[in-house]
Amino acid sequence: MKNIHFIYFQLFVFTSIPFAHGQRIEEEKYVCIGGIEQWVTIQGEDASKPIILFIHGGPGSTQSQFEKNMYANWTKDFILVHWDQRGAGRTYGRNAPEELNEAYLINHPLSVETMTNDGIELTQYLLDHLNKKKVILLASSWGSVLATKMAINKPDLFHAYIGHSQIVNFLKNIQDAYETVFTLASDNKDNEAIEMLKSFGKPPYEDAKNYGKLLRIIKKYEAKRETPAPASWFQIAADYDNEKDSEDRYNGDDYSFVNLVGHKKLGLKSMVAGIDFSEDALHFKIPVYLIQGEGDILTSKNLSKPYFDKITAPNKAYFLLPHAAHGFNQSVVDKQYELITKYLYME
Repeated sequence: MKNIHFIYFQLFVFTSIPFAHGQRIEEEKYVCIGGIEQWVTIQGEDASKPIILFIHGGPGSTQSQFEKNMYANWTKDFILVHWDQRGAGRTYGRNAPEELNEAYLINHPLSVETMTNDGIELTQYLLDHLNKKKVILLASSWGSVLATKMAINKPDLFHAYIGHSQIVNFLKNIQDAYETVFTLASDNKDNEAIEMLKSFGKPPYEDAKNYGKLLRIIKKYEAKRETPAPASWFQIAADYDNEKDSEDRYNGDDYSFVNLVGHKKLGLKSMVAGIDFSEDALHFKIPVYLIQGEGDILTSKNLSKPYFDKITAPNKAYFLLPHAAHGFNQSVVDKQYELITKYLYME
């Protein structure tokens, strides 16, 4: 934190702002993005500080509903923006029908292109609203797909991209994960997991449920390879601890997941089927920093490190964290903070 003052001077000298220095900002509201109302929260103890835009994973794994324990200390030094993406959380609840059914899934598909455009439009809104020049882009897992696209398409809006659990090619990622857990299950004589893996075989799958079954086995083995995050990080805030919000998060998660992986019976194609960043997202005009859990099975170092080695950027770095897997824990959050406050601006 000792260099924070210098960071702010570099970023914001000569920039006028609509808020008084030291003025707290606390906004939770719907913003019209991509033609629909989408839920955005903005928190910071000083509205003159840099903006961090979090691009959540899932695709339905919103972060706005949690008590601010994971990034609580960051509000002193940054403006934190959480966004419930199209099809997730309160954004889903605002725009979805009373009941999630097959007709809605068929007639309202999600796409990476639309959601990337949403992210870019949100970024422009934040820059205009807070009178800034750029934001820091922080993403995890599914969010790394949108953030990579945003950074490639509109680099002038961002100081840098910091990715965690980077997706490179969804099909190759999930196939690599299948092979890894099959080996782990065999080594551990986990007959139940072995039989389940054999029952649906190697991906890709025509039925979204098979991806869900595979992910449960992946999570089981990742839990053995990481130091868990504090339970307090995932405590639901009082304003979100109600039946309506809970149902919207649950249904949004299902809706987003089916769009992510696809489901042949409904005629839904996977929205990430065409993603192969090792071929079409190699040249960045902003710094790129990737954080990789050594125990990550779902988006393993087997794909993220070769991808990182291929990319070009004004500056780049790759961090392999022991005792971390696909999800968040203290080492991941600490590394994110270190990157922003030390590597990103202090080089």
